[in-house]
Amino acid sequence: MAIKALHSVVAVVGIAAVSGAAWWYQSKPKGPVEATGPGGTATAAAGGASAPRAPAVEVAKVEVISLRDDAQTVGTLRSRQGVMLRPEVAGRIQSIGFGDGARVRRGQVLVQLDDTLQRAEVKQAAAQVSLAQANYKRNQELVAQNFVAQRVLEESAASLQVAEAQQSLACARLERMRLVAPFDGTVGIRNINIGDFVKDGADLVNIEDIGTMYVDFRLPERFQTRVRNGQEVELQIDALPGRMFRARVEAIDPQIDANGRSIAVRALLPNTPGEALALGPRGGGAPGARPAGAAASGAAAAQPGAKPAAAAPARGPAAMAARGAGSAARGAGASGAGERVAGGQRSADGCPPPRQADTPLSQARQAGVAPGSGPLRPGMFARVTAVFSVKERALVIPEEAIVPQAGRQFVIKVVAPSAVPGTATAALSPDVTTVSKRTEVKLGVRRPGRVEILEGVEEGDTVVIAGQQRLQRDGTPVRVIELGRPGGGASGPRPAASGPGTSP
Repeated sequence: MAIKALHSVVAVVGIAAVSGAAWWYQSKPKGPVEATGPGGTATAAAGGASAPRAPAVEVAKVEVISLRDDAQTVGTLRSRQGVMLRPEVAGRIQSIGFGDGARVRRGQVLVQLDDTLQRAEVKQAAAQVSLAQANYKRNQELVAQNFVAQRVLEESAASLQVAEAQQSLACARLERMRLVAPFDGTVGIRNINIGDFVKDGADLVNIEDIGTMYVDFRLPERFQTRVRNGQEVELQIDALPGRMFRARVEAIDPQIDANGRSIAVRALLPNTPGEALALGPRGGGAPGARPAGAAASGAAAAQPGAKPAAAAPARGPAAMAARGAGSAARGAGASGAGERVAGGQRSADGCPPPRQADTPLSQARQAGVAPGSGPLRPGMFARVTAVFSVKERALVIPEEAIVPQAGRQFVIKVVAPSAVPGTATAALSPDVTTVSKRTEVKLGVRRPGRVEILEGVEEGDTVVIAGQQRLQRDGTPVRVIELGRPGGGASGPRPAASGPGTSP
């Protein structure tokens, strides 16, 4: 036990001795310390203590680029006109006047149903009209000779009107047996054959006008004051990589969707091959691709001598020329010789003549493009970029340079000491040539990693992008460094080549 107590006393005495020695060493006055300067000469720190080093920061230059204010979204391509051809009455298909995927004209007969019964009704109605007309003329002569009363003439006139109405009704029923193209377009793939019995409302074939197309997309409601009719829209189609298409806003829905807080926009898009996108760093495209900026709309008109696809004669109307003996020929808007009465107002069966087809591809020619000449199809997915404005000389800085404070935005510039009033240049270290200066700025358009500055900076200014927390007051000496450089520091600001100088 005595030995253990002795060990404890020795340990306490040793600890006390070490603590006293450490206190004496720390409190001992120190003399001047010599240090070797950059030139190898010995220098002495005044007062026995070295001057503190300036805070190290990273900086970037304010750049001038071409900045575009736009918004990205997604959309869907739609036909300018599209309809599913359906019969209004049930019947058996007698003939088909189109081929799968063929171009058709407005007024062209596409499907003819069996109209034997309807044609017989038209003949019966025509005979009743002839009988009523004869009675009316006979009664007119009798009334003139006072052989019958005026009431008889009025009854015969009413009978004539009833007969004519029945004839018009019979003609309308007959006309419903002919299904014609409502506009110039391209038909799809049919699911019917000659001899099929179809019910009223059954889907026969779709017709699409794809000479010009619509792209429907939505934008957040905050853009509702910036989007306008006639505004340019750029599209990229996933199914057509490396191509860019341009459209124009045609309509803006006045109602904002309450679910998604977005507005619906529709743009008009010519169906052209589009423009080749630059793929290389120097703007070079893929081998064999057209250069960017080539007129996309000129691709369709590059062959002025070539005939449009729809210039070939339609096969449907010719198939409808054959009718029964004594019946009127009712092809694609053409009637046989002797089937029209004097004046050409009614056909031989007494019905109005069928509507003549318009000039082939009239609507698409009015739009100024060759219909169906491009690769775009309804239902395609599109990446839409709505361009609001383009600023050729915009001042931009990295986003890291922005210092938010009390609802305002600031940047810290790196300037010469003379630019900050009240800075004591004599107190600065000889290797410090720049100080900090906090400046309020006004922000503009944001881009990934960059932000536009509308007020507060000028071209060529240097701003701090890392180390702002060390600069709490203006005039603080700063030491600019660049990460990755040997030695960890530099006496001057980072060169202007710290960021790309081209538009994103």
